[in-house]
Amino acid sequence: METTKALKEEGGEGGQEKEVLLDGSNGSSSSGDANTNGAPKHRHTPTASYGGDEKGIYEIFGWVYHIGVNSIGHEYCHLRFLFIKGKYVMMYKRDPHENPGIKPIRKGVIGPTLMVEELGRRKVNDGDLYVIQFYNRLDESKKGEIACPTAGEARKWMEAFDHAKQQAEYELSRGGSTRNKLNMEADIDLDGHRPRVRRYAHGLKNLIRIGKGPEMLLRQTSNLGGSGTSNRYFEGEFGDAIEAHEWKCVRTVNGIRIFEDVADSKRGKGALVKAVGLVDASADTAFDVILNLECRKRYEWDMLTADLELIDSYDGHYDVVYGTYDPKYLTRWQSKRDFVFTRQWFRGQDGAYTILQLPAAHKKRPSRSGYRRTSISPSTWEVRSLNSPMGSNTTKCLVTHMLEIRSSGWLRWKKNSSSKFEQTIPYALLSQVAGLKEYIGANPSLSFESSATVVQSKLSDVSTSSSEFEDLEVQDEFYDAIAGDSTSSSEDEESEDDTENKKIKLKNVSWAISSLALKRASAPDVNKELDPTVPPVHVDASQFSGSLHKGRDETDSNCWTCPSGTGFMIRGKTYLKDNAKIMGSDPLLKLIAVDWFKVDTATDKIALHPRSLVQSDAGKKLPFILVINLEVPAKPNYSLVLYYAAERPVNKNSLLGRFVDGTDMFRDARFKLIPSIVEGYWMVKRAVGTKACLLGKAVTCKYFRQDNFLEIDVDIGSSSVARSVIGLVLGYVTSLVVDLAILIEAKEEAELPEYILGTVRLNRVKPESAVPLNA
Repeated sequence: METTKALKEEGGEGGQEKEVLLDGSNGSSSSGDANTNGAPKHRHTPTASYGGDEKGIYEIFGWVYHIGVNSIGHEYCHLRFLFIKGKYVMMYKRDPHENPGIKPIRKGVIGPTLMVEELGRRKVNDGDLYVIQFYNRLDESKKGEIACPTAGEARKWMEAFDHAKQQAEYELSRGGSTRNKLNMEADIDLDGHRPRVRRYAHGLKNLIRIGKGPEMLLRQTSNLGGSGTSNRYFEGEFGDAIEAHEWKCVRTVNGIRIFEDVADSKRGKGALVKAVGLVDASADTAFDVILNLECRKRYEWDMLTADLELIDSYDGHYDVVYGTYDPKYLTRWQSKRDFVFTRQWFRGQDGAYTILQLPAAHKKRPSRSGYRRTSISPSTWEVRSLNSPMGSNTTKCLVTHMLEIRSSGWLRWKKNSSSKFEQTIPYALLSQVAGLKEYIGANPSLSFESSATVVQSKLSDVSTSSSEFEDLEVQDEFYDAIAGDSTSSSEDEESEDDTENKKIKLKNVSWAISSLALKRASAPDVNKELDPTVPPVHVDASQFSGSLHKGRDETDSNCWTCPSGTGFMIRGKTYLKDNAKIMGSDPLLKLIAVDWFKVDTATDKIALHPRSLVQSDAGKKLPFILVINLEVPAKPNYSLVLYYAAERPVNKNSLLGRFVDGTDMFRDARFKLIPSIVEGYWMVKRAVGTKACLLGKAVTCKYFRQDNFLEIDVDIGSSSVARSVIGLVLGYVTSLVVDLAILIEAKEEAELPEYILGTVRLNRVKPESAVPLNA
């Protein structure tokens, strides 16, 4: 399917877009506003303005690359100006602020079924781009892609589209006439007629760019608007599950703290150590520097892995790298060494980056004459931004490099009885954090970011006419957008006096965990979430059984148990004021059975299958069942099905009731999962993490409500990042103990504190024990 067809093109600027072919040849000539020959030659800065008019509508604009494949199979890469206002998006060939009256070549409405996925890094000609894919989850054949020169710009554009989806959700959820409040049935019908939306862009003010345009942005990083600030830094664990690590600072070297996991050392498994440093740059900048393979730049901070060569790359989030180094800087030996390792990276929903590095072998790089093949210690990089103090414009991030050391020299080194450890490869790896910190500090241009100052203007000379918005129908969603301007005008169905000022909340949600809050626990209010007028029924778990048996004790394997929620941190009563999180308590719903199925392809609506306990006589008598179907991509595919039961029907007016009977858009924005690897290989722990994840925003979730149950089908294979992480997990799954907590995210004060909906512990599950669903 051509990505060029994902958005229908408009006739502005002389008709259709002209392709620039990546084999060096040109299609029809493109507009001369910028270079469009494949890979980018400039860095372009998106700019944000909040509260651009009296309604507080979110506005964002900047340069991106529109990439795709044309009708004859040639790839193209166009420089395009993208503009988002509220839930509307438009794409131009030139900057509309500098070219008044110009018409967009594409425009549409960002609807609730739009999915935005980060595809990672991709080679375009000789340059690297970070690619974002758009598609409609109801029709995945319609896809399109834009790309940015840095990971930071890609992240911020994804945040911008997320805010636009929130705007669409807000408009659908607020009151108004039936003409303005659209239902989901109408939204699904992409080809049918939809009521016109109100004149949303009425009163749009002139936006003023911070900076001087694409040609002046070679040394600037992008800025789509700064995140919220806090009056303090926060150090420590950033996850939402309590981990068993016991980190102890054993040395401080060149301003870098060296930690050892003493709990791991007590178990006699060698030493798990990490170097931690505070870097004066954003997490995006530090991530780009770490991932960059250009030897000239790596020579300035990396004493070990500076000479690197890309061998292969997969999925935009995984590559294989070959490197060489001269050990004379570490030891008296003169023989040169070489190595091969893999890098796998991804960005969490909190904006933190994780890079996994593992030793490997590759047929393209066999043993080399004159070099001794060595193995680099498995390691991880973790980079996360820190909130700046109130009133400060500085940007800082915390960089952690963690690795496994089996050398006996480590014990002597930390006791100051030997310095030979300083001549080893693990020490050189730990020293990379110090090198990175000094390199970025010595190059201010790396840490420079455009000012996030909000610039407003009362001028009415608007280069983007409000008429470009007013005639868009809801059917014309972004990447399913209209082909031409509509001639009829829309009517305002609400008075401006009835429109409340909307506040964009841009804050990182998990920076502070109060130490006092750890002593408190959040128990669900059963009478609030479940119907108090109905007498409870006794849920006897012995009446139900799944294909995966319940564990007898903690030593049992290939089984499940149901832990309490005290190992998870959730939003407390005062979270909206101080970001404080508290311990969870016992879950609201009772886990009654777990199925472990083997399937040919990802299978939805498991609850309707005759083998599902929902179809049993006992299952039909339960007041309510929540079915979570985790679809695991592998060869073969698997389905891990969790069945949670309630002793009473769901209270229709509760948060759970609004989730169970709400729209898919509401469910996607609230369905949250917290993972925790209780036991297992430390690399897998770092890959999975302990941070809460809104599953509806990370992967495709489908919801099926019928009779006395709600089924949620979680397609893990719909995300390339999730696929790569689950692939790593499956490689070690027989030695892992995994805890999962399921909850509904609370966003309003009345919904706080959060509570745990359900938990499960999976003890060393064996893939071969899965039973065929259709046997």
